[in-house]
Amino acid sequence: MMVIRPICQNDLKSLYRLAEKTGIGFTSLVSDEAILQKKIDGAVRSFNKENVTKPHNEDYLMVLEDTTTGDIVGTCGILATVGLDEPFYSYHLGTITHASRELGIHNAIPTLILNNDFTGFSEICTLFLEEDYRHSKNGQLLSKARFMFMAQFPERFTEKVFAEMRGISDENGVSPLWESLGRHFFSIDFKEADELTSQGNKQFIAELMPNNPVYVNLLPPEAREVLGQVHQNTIPARRLLEQEGFRYENYVDIFDGGPSLEARVQDIRAVRDSRLCLANIGQPKGISESKGEGVTENKSEGNYYLVSNAKVADFRCILIQRTIPPGSAMTLTQEEADALCITNKEPVRIVELSPYSR
Repeated sequence: MMVIRPICQNDLKSLYRLAEKTGIGFTSLVSDEAILQKKIDGAVRSFNKENVTKPHNEDYLMVLEDTTTGDIVGTCGILATVGLDEPFYSYHLGTITHASRELGIHNAIPTLILNNDFTGFSEICTLFLEEDYRHSKNGQLLSKARFMFMAQFPERFTEKVFAEMRGISDENGVSPLWESLGRHFFSIDFKEADELTSQGNKQFIAELMPNNPVYVNLLPPEAREVLGQVHQNTIPARRLLEQEGFRYENYVDIFDGGPSLEARVQDIRAVRDSRLCLANIGQPKGISESKGEGVTENKSEGNYYLVSNAKVADFRCILIQRTIPPGSAMTLTQEEADALCITNKEPVRIVELSPYSR
């Protein structure tokens, strides 16, 4: 069974193995044991923090575990706030108008303006799934489990949340936007700038990046074309977020031009439509004993549902399949209940995986 859970101290080697596979441009997960250990320490503190009434600097990093093998095969995370300790920079793609009544000229010129508009907002981040597990709706479970946690504990997050998506770069880590813009001010490679920001060193951005608007039409075509576009490997992640209600509002990454998607938490479909019910441990109707929990695709019919417990430090989320929609109670197999770390009659949160989950 595939289970989402908080990361723990024993996961360092597995997290490092995943970080080695992410590639250039994935700044929230880098293959540096010291940085990863610090990230794990922060996440463990965050999940064990009690009586939280408002978000601060918590980092809720989770992993996807294959309980059959014990392997960690994916990660996802939520930052309670960004920009409070270190400035968070982005570009806003706006417009400046140049007009002359005498000449009869009126030009609307697209511009990139450096800003800190996401300061104080929650960010969903660190989404990565091993290639061998990119099937059986594992990607949807990994991405949307975060929304179940946010729905259960809204006080830990801001009203608006955003996701900074990985922008376009080639197999050698060359970014068209960086080569056309950033390199002129920083005189370093995209990879080096990427590594500096992943280590929390962002002061150089404020010191070297121009504060004046950048005229987009002065950039070469290859740089203009990547603004707001995502890396090939990030297309599925963007699609999932947009299905949940996230929208691109013309904010892009200052290095590779990748888009930032945003949404009000209560407008996210999985948050809005999820609900609490009581868990009954038994044999769900419509699922034979031979099929067990019924989560194996192509062997049973019905809709897919995300199910999570109502715990913080012991948060768990799984994916199940049912032919009969759950009511005020949800019948779970013993295996499913064990995966969720719950006993009979404990509350669980449920939501249909997506409007197209059949």
